[in-house]
Amino acid sequence: MVEAEWVKRAQAGDRETMIRLLREIETPVYRTAYYLLGNEQDALDATQEALLKIYHRISTFQGQSRFETWAQRIVTNICIDQFRRKTKVVPMPEEMQPVDTEAEQAVHQSHFHSDLKTAISQLPEQQRTAVVLRYVHDYSYQEIAESMNLPINTVKSHLFRARKQLQVLLAEYKEGGVAR
Repeated sequence: MVEAEWVKRAQAGDRETMIRLLREIETPVYRTAYYLLGNEQDALDATQEALLKIYHRISTFQGQSRFETWAQRIVTNICIDQFRRKTKVVPMPEEMQPVDTEAEQAVHQSHFHSDLKTAISQLPEQQRTAVVLRYVHDYSYQEIAESMNLPINTVKSHLFRARKQLQVLLAEYKEGGVAR
């Protein structure tokens, strides 16, 4: 968690504190971008753009929400813009690494993880964003509402619909099967 003092010092022009602040939020920002965009290069581009915006706009942060929430709103908006610019998005599953035959459970978990990421990428952008913020970053409903600039009941609705859709997309796992 970013300390409020760091933000104040960065806003006052303390360059070292600003760099420390950006390093602190870089991984969560990247993680959000990766889950929303679905590939490493786009996520790296979005992360870089978000960190630059945060750097240039730190003075506009008013402290009405947590700094992390403010930063997540920036990266989420960048990802949504990138997503809208693309004419066609095709989720590309990651290549499977060779796995030892004795590690069958690891294979099933790997398949499930890959299928889960693919299923999340198929959700509408608002639902996908809410899912990533809730289940990847462990944000509260209020923090998600602030990040997405939506009423809390709308966030709850997006999460409810997303869970229902994920249940449909991952039904084979519920029945004990594997989707591959």
